[in-house]
Amino acid sequence: GIAAPMVSDFPLDKYIFLADTTLTTPFLDASNVSFKGSGPQARHPLLWKYWYDVVLPRMAKKANAECLFSPDGFCSLNTSIPQVLTIHDLAFLHFPQGISRLYLEYYKYYTPQFIKKAKHIITVSEFSRDDIVQHYPFAKNKISVIYNAADEQFSPLSYHEKELCRQRFTGGVEYFLYSGSIHPRKNLVSLLKGFSWFKKRQQSNMKLVLAGRMAWKNEAFTELLKTYKYREDVILTGHIPDEEFRQVMGSAYALVYPSWWEGFGLPVLEAMQSGVPVIASNNSAIPEIAQGAAYYNDPANDEGWGRAMGLIYKDETYREKLIGNGLERAAFFSWKNSAAALHQVIANTVS
Repeated sequence: GIAAPMVSDFPLDKYIFLADTTLTTPFLDASNVSFKGSGPQARHPLLWKYWYDVVLPRMAKKANAECLFSPDGFCSLNTSIPQVLTIHDLAFLHFPQGISRLYLEYYKYYTPQFIKKAKHIITVSEFSRDDIVQHYPFAKNKISVIYNAADEQFSPLSYHEKELCRQRFTGGVEYFLYSGSIHPRKNLVSLLKGFSWFKKRQQSNMKLVLAGRMAWKNEAFTELLKTYKYREDVILTGHIPDEEFRQVMGSAYALVYPSWWEGFGLPVLEAMQSGVPVIASNNSAIPEIAQGAAYYNDPANDEGWGRAMGLIYKDETYREKLIGNGLERAAFFSWKNSAAALHQVIANTVS
């Protein structure tokens, strides 16, 4: 992610990773990087509050930190050290049904306090910036957009690599791919209905691979899958290690991303950078990220997902055009550029 170029491109700066547990990272052997960990592990709202407002201020003061950067939407309300805070999106406000009540109340109560406390806010798209300012107008004069990027490991694969991956996951058959958690906000019930429409009309042996972990409140999805006519053509991989996932992404016939709401939509960028055509929702930040390099569909239009899959399947010229546009668009994003922008924000915050 952004840490590697931050560490390597600004070697005169000192970076200290403060965490609630032990940390394994390739940057810890760099001369300008150190690590300090202290429990308890904060995996619950009450422990979040304790760690950020009691443990973190103590650790930061002892480390003589000049600025605290938090990439996860939380910050300390109990320190005078200036803080830079990343808020990826406000999905908890738009899809509260997708999060447990205790977590939801925590986000709703503390997010405005975090925004007021932080010296500067970073978000990952102009769409997300506008959304944050609309809900929290006091963020307007201290918020910047710094885009995410895809890991460099995502790149077009050779035919041989694709063949090996397909043999492993689908018995050698081509497949459409969804990447992300199995979660109501990701709209996978609509995707299954669209895939049914495609299968009925194309008489294809194409598979649908769903690459991601089961998340909160996916009952509607699991119930539909029990009686799904094409269940044998749907493959759930669960969590996949990074190197293996690069292969799964790069070997896909197309990525289908029907999400209701995204502050960025990283799988879209990973697919474009891998030379994989993208079918995606026409909402939230997705058109900003993909621009003219994706085929867009209204996420509520079940049949539209099937029609889009059919178009990509039948029209190889159009598919190749999407691949070329995607590779060109993906080149716009880089962690190196994002790291330089973040470094400037931190420098301004310290000074």
